[in-house]
Amino acid sequence: MELKGKAHKFGNDVNTDYIISGRYKFKTLDMRELAKHLMEDLDPDFFARINKGDFIVAGKNFGCGSSREQAPLAIINADISAVIAKSFARIFYRNAINTGLPLIECDTDLIDPGDQLEVNLSQGLLYNKSKDLRIPVTPLPAVMLKILADGGLVEHFKKYGNFNFD
Repeated sequence: MELKGKAHKFGNDVNTDYIISGRYKFKTLDMRELAKHLMEDLDPDFFARINKGDFIVAGKNFGCGSSREQAPLAIINADISAVIAKSFARIFYRNAINTGLPLIECDTDLIDPGDQLEVNLSQGLLYNKSKDLRIPVTPLPAVMLKILADGGLVEHFKKYGNFNFD
């Protein structure tokens, strides 16, 4: 699984209400519509500036706060290819993998806004093309790579009917 795009950088403790504000979470079930408000409280022009495949990059504890799945679903439906952070809140991490959103843990101090990044999930590699720099990442377990490759846990179950991870 290879991903390429531009970095959009945020700080530490980006909570799920910053990812998608509570004022929108219950107004629509259309995730493409919800995605238009992604990161709006931190950067009102965020959705207008992203391109398909871009990355959200953050510091520590990304996704803290509520456990609703709208946060990773809004990110997916904005066509963000992955979130790269120093660490993730546990419930967000679980929801993201289950919904098919790749997460990459690494030192994000070496990534600046606008840097062009390339990620190979299966090899656990992150290459900052703008700085010609390889950044070590925490590799994802094979079971998580399989769930992501299938498009999330629901799609995995549709495909196999069980927890088939062979």
